[in-house]
Amino acid sequence: MASHTFTTSNPLRGRIRVPGDKSISHRALMFSSLAVGESTIEGLLEGEDVLATAAAMRQLGAQIERSNDGVWTVHGAGLGSLLEPHQALDMGNSGTSTRLLMGLLASHGFTATFVGDASLSGRPMNRVIEPLSQMGASFEASSGGTLPLMLRGAFAPVPIRYRLPVASAQVKSAVLLAGLNTPGITTVIEPVATRDHTERMLAGFGATLEIGEDNGERVISIHGESDLKSQHVVVPGDPSSAAFFMVAALIVPGSDLVIENVGLNATRAGLVEALRQMGGSIEELNPREVGGEPVADLRVKHSVLKGAEIDPAFAPSMIDEFPVLFVAAAVAEGATVTTGLEELRVKESDRLATMAAALTLAGADVEESDDGLTINGTGGDLLKGTPSGASVETKLDHRIAMAMAIAGLASQDGVSIDDTSPIATSFPTFTSLLDQASS
Repeated sequence: MASHTFTTSNPLRGRIRVPGDKSISHRALMFSSLAVGESTIEGLLEGEDVLATAAAMRQLGAQIERSNDGVWTVHGAGLGSLLEPHQALDMGNSGTSTRLLMGLLASHGFTATFVGDASLSGRPMNRVIEPLSQMGASFEASSGGTLPLMLRGAFAPVPIRYRLPVASAQVKSAVLLAGLNTPGITTVIEPVATRDHTERMLAGFGATLEIGEDNGERVISIHGESDLKSQHVVVPGDPSSAAFFMVAALIVPGSDLVIENVGLNATRAGLVEALRQMGGSIEELNPREVGGEPVADLRVKHSVLKGAEIDPAFAPSMIDEFPVLFVAAAVAEGATVTTGLEELRVKESDRLATMAAALTLAGADVEESDDGLTINGTGGDLLKGTPSGASVETKLDHRIAMAMAIAGLASQDGVSIDDTSPIATSFPTFTSLLDQASS
């Protein structure tokens, strides 16, 4: 375990570029592996989660190589031509890889076993197992629907019309990916719109999709057995990674930072709106579209933040950003109230309980409810920081670790974190970028 104390920072200035979007990186590797011909991917996030996807796609028959200039080349196996893996697919810590690949393989007539690390092996997969079973796949999971898990893909998959019981981009994507190799039309109905990277990128690769609305619900239909065409993919910067630097620049006095090439897909950009609602100065420079995804450079300046009641409708578009929003709230003027966040209790950790405990230890005034936190901010004063000899428990959760690192930048005594190693899973360059921006 690598413990570390993060302390008050110089202003964050200049320009930085965060790594590629993780959600888009996973999908770029998967869809390139299904396309016929050679695809290239620029800006791929090279964290352990995405590398787990690359390793799995290689086991399934794709040829994947990285050149010295950081461009990845993928020779696809072609839809329906994936090979049965000889060994278990090791998903590491990546819930996204697991759920999307379960969908992809559910309509291929062979058996695959999924394993993961201790954290991933505690995460339930039933939400994906249920619709994929309706399509003809069968599963043998560990108790509670967890990994290790064996999937027997359907030899004759059947298309379904599936209404998501809970908003989840991963479940939606799993069903759509299963539909790729299923004859007929597979339809997913979303009561609440979730991130739409799967739909955007599948359309870019040449899949036939129809997206419409019915009684205010989003209806996505995919036509099975259409060939995907190879592409050149440029991955935008990850808004979830940019989030930490946005909040850091807002709360460290004197900061004026440009974060380049940030993906601003409306299904992901809720944090920008929430921070603006709190009085944050976030300006979009050079807005453009890259590979079907909206992108801009964000100029973020230190701002006096005010507490706000965060609309629960924002939640799906910023579900991973709440830990760092809680940090912004801790130094704002007045109370910030969040509700509708039950989903945070089943992430890499119970993020409501873990963040409430972490911020309280660092000197914040936090009240926890069943579905959110109420945080009474310091009014711009520094947090006290963690007491001598005490450190925040991150529960092996990378976003908790990074959020509390940012809290340390606005603390008197620094914030000590029990284990920074999970940061490498999702954002290996996090601390070097922080140093670059504040040097």
